[in-house]
Amino acid sequence: MDNQKGKILWIDDEIEMLRPHVILLKQRGYEVDTATNGEDAIEMVKSQHYSLIFLDESMVGITGLETLPVLKSIDPTTPVVMVTKNEAESLMEDALGSKIDDYLTKPVNPAQILLAAKKFLESSRLEEEKFTQVYLSGFTELSRKMLDNLEWNDWVEIYTKLVSWSLELDRMPNSALKQTLEDQFKDANAEFSKFVENNYVNWIQKRYSEADPVLSPHLLDVHLQPMLNEGKNVVMFVVDCMRYDQWLMMQQIISPFYTFKTNFYCAILPTATQFARNAIFSGLFPADIKKHYPQWWSSDTNSEDHKLNAYEKELMEAWVERRRIKLKNKPAYVKIFDTEFGQKIERDIHQFKNNQLTAIVINAVDMIAHSRSDYAILKEIAPDESAYRSLTKSWFQHSSFLGMLKTLSSFKDLKVIVTTDHGSIRCMRGVKVLGDRDTSTNLRYKFGKNVKAENRHAIQLSRPEDFRLPSQGITVNNIIAKEDFYFVYPTDFHHYINRYRDSFQHGGVSMEEMIVPFIELNPR
Repeated sequence: MDNQKGKILWIDDEIEMLRPHVILLKQRGYEVDTATNGEDAIEMVKSQHYSLIFLDESMVGITGLETLPVLKSIDPTTPVVMVTKNEAESLMEDALGSKIDDYLTKPVNPAQILLAAKKFLESSRLEEEKFTQVYLSGFTELSRKMLDNLEWNDWVEIYTKLVSWSLELDRMPNSALKQTLEDQFKDANAEFSKFVENNYVNWIQKRYSEADPVLSPHLLDVHLQPMLNEGKNVVMFVVDCMRYDQWLMMQQIISPFYTFKTNFYCAILPTATQFARNAIFSGLFPADIKKHYPQWWSSDTNSEDHKLNAYEKELMEAWVERRRIKLKNKPAYVKIFDTEFGQKIERDIHQFKNNQLTAIVINAVDMIAHSRSDYAILKEIAPDESAYRSLTKSWFQHSSFLGMLKTLSSFKDLKVIVTTDHGSIRCMRGVKVLGDRDTSTNLRYKFGKNVKAENRHAIQLSRPEDFRLPSQGITVNNIIAKEDFYFVYPTDFHHYINRYRDSFQHGGVSMEEMIVPFIELNPR
């Protein structure tokens, strides 16, 4: 008997009347045992594992409802489908309360029985087969599309499709398509890097138009200013280093409270907090921040992020003033670095509902990314992309951020925004870089005297002003890593190659870092 489809136990005191159904299941490849009472069934479950149990509700001796909790205590993983003549709502509630997995009403027909068996014993296989068909068809289409002359919106579509497939495969951890999708991500990032290299300077050297991507300095002008001009109260969360796939994990949890409108913008280069987040709050490119607000710009790229972004509140207030936005009250700004402070803001979040503009920066996701590189236990907990998403979801489920969003959902006239300054990429390939001791330490971009790496792995910037970055001297070069490469010095090359391989970094050119979401949350 081929029992690969699973082993079924059918418990019914009139089992002979159901013999045609039992024969049908066996013909379809299932192994089926039967029992005519709860006592015998309990002993059978004690001695062997069943993949599915059909349980009659009304039997001589102990009833189905009495048998059910005993079966569940022996093996809580086995799904139990109750079969009953009684359609009373109270019975169904008792059954569901006793952790019944499904129920069928007698008289049952062959289609019902087969559907139940497939649902619990073959749904994973059927789902994977269907996904494989859809993916292979989409794979060919996407591969062909990447060879076309693409625009920004085309790349957003490609990236979101790849992310969607990734999340589908998370439910199929043993799928042979996992490596295929990883390879397609790598190919897409290679083409995306060429696209950015060919177009980025054009985007940033002219005023924003609808044909171009919204860039970090345009973000508040395009999406936030219209809300403020309409007099709406807005709470804007900026989650440092949040990728689109990580947001989707959060969205699943918060969806009972909100509906969502998602737009995508392009994080500026380098995709690092000092540049990207300051550009958001100021509405300016880094070179312009340094020019107009030198007191709020640090040229020390090796400083800690919280020092490099110490003046976001002042930059945001200056943006409001330059845009001549008439707010009802002074804008509020909060930066959350630790759990205790986050819990305090969660308790007090209702106090911001009457502010016309509140900005809250959350650093937890960025801390997860960096901590994974520093602590072996986190890399063990999140060894791949799927587990990294799961780790993000676990954090969010227990975070003050979730509590804040839940509370804010009760204020129906409040506009809630979630966005980020940049994403991150899992770096898998090291490339040798040359530079002096004063070269910046970031693994995805470097500023320094005569710093250089292979052209095919990095964008070389001999003139930072072309990227609207502050000039740091004639001899200072700038290099930005492409795809999933990271920079390593020749000294102790193999040690650092191994240390930083498979770490999540940001600063460079990739879809994950540059194609980032801006989400409007509307309370349900």
